[in-house]
Amino acid sequence: MMAINYDALMRQAFPDLVRSYSWRDTILYALGLGIGTDPLDPAELAFVFEQRLQAMPTMAVVLGHPGFWYDRPEIGIDLRSVLHGEQSLTIHTPLPPEGVVIARNSVDEVIDKGEGRGAILRVRRDLIDQASGALQSTQVMSIFCRADGGFGGPSMGKPQPESVIPDHPPDLSILRPTLPQSALIYRLSSDLNPLHADPDVARAAGFERPILHGLATMGIAAYALIAGCRAGDAAALRDLRCRFSAPLFPGETVRTDIWNLDDAFVFRCTAVERDKLVLDRGRAVFA
Repeated sequence: MMAINYDALMRQAFPDLVRSYSWRDTILYALGLGIGTDPLDPAELAFVFEQRLQAMPTMAVVLGHPGFWYDRPEIGIDLRSVLHGEQSLTIHTPLPPEGVVIARNSVDEVIDKGEGRGAILRVRRDLIDQASGALQSTQVMSIFCRADGGFGGPSMGKPQPESVIPDHPPDLSILRPTLPQSALIYRLSSDLNPLHADPDVARAAGFERPILHGLATMGIAAYALIAGCRAGDAAALRDLRCRFSAPLFPGETVRTDIWNLDDAFVFRCTAVERDKLVLDRGRAVFA
């Protein structure tokens, strides 16, 4: 098997992607997160009704994705062992409910964890508001390449913020239901991988049924944080990051446990029905 080609990855070039989105896209994204389950709740309605509409900050992660670009043989990644491990989102200016953005993707770093320990590929995306030229957000997707360690690359990466979960009960726990059709709705905003829709594909991948997108679980946690820590003010969120631990199944209830550390909130998410940790080492910073 070919080893990761570090130089080829670091030279990878991406064209700028221009993405326009409307208020309908903003509402569809929020519905995919289960927002609007209580249509009489003004806090939820603010994300799913075109009057006084707010965009969920995490919608930035579905705008301007470069596609499945790392499947080329010369890059040397074993695609059978690739997982979306972590995600970060830094918000420089709130995402408007409709507009046009320019996405600039780049390989941020590739870390060699060593033979038998895998590698980490971090892909950065800057979103720029086309009308103003302002940098709207910076996001980094960390891809864990489980079978690709030991290629001779750097063993250390850029420093990452600490997201240690305290060893005491949370300051706040928020329950959010998901709908059985959550993945079918969310995929219309983002990833059309049949793993999230086709039971046969899901079973072939080792799951009992289609799973929800990891980024949707992140969005559900973001709404819990915005509702519970900032009374529904989406514009207050400045930074969000987490690690994906296990898949969530559509229809399950998500419990987001939150700890207030004064300068930040740390959090994790559990699928209540299975008592399964699905998202860990979360960290959120508000203005």
